[in-house]
Amino acid sequence: MLALVVDAAVLEGAAAETGIGSTPWYWWVIGFGGQLVFASRFWVQWLASERAKKSVMPISFWWLSISGGLLSLCYAIYREDPVFIMGQVTGSVIYARNLMLIRESRRREATA
Repeated sequence: MLALVVDAAVLEGAAAETGIGSTPWYWWVIGFGGQLVFASRFWVQWLASERAKKSVMPISFWWLSISGGLLSLCYAIYREDPVFIMGQVTGSVIYARNLMLIRESRRREATA
């Protein structure tokens, strides 16, 4: 019985330290939503590759990447987590650059 009381106290302390109980519901929606959008890009890429019978990277992969990455960045900023922030900023720059390269490539193909 004492172990259960001690465990409950430890869990309550951990929740207070991490802010689990104090985080507004909409930040949970943004955080989990960002992760869901970001993870869905792998399903999109896999299905596109299966349809083409070869490995392909559809543009929607990059749009899902940047959308999920930016939502996750908002959540990371709210949580004030510098490691998470740096990872999301870096990834978002790469996703944006890939979208720019795709746009430039399509423009060149259209004028050729």
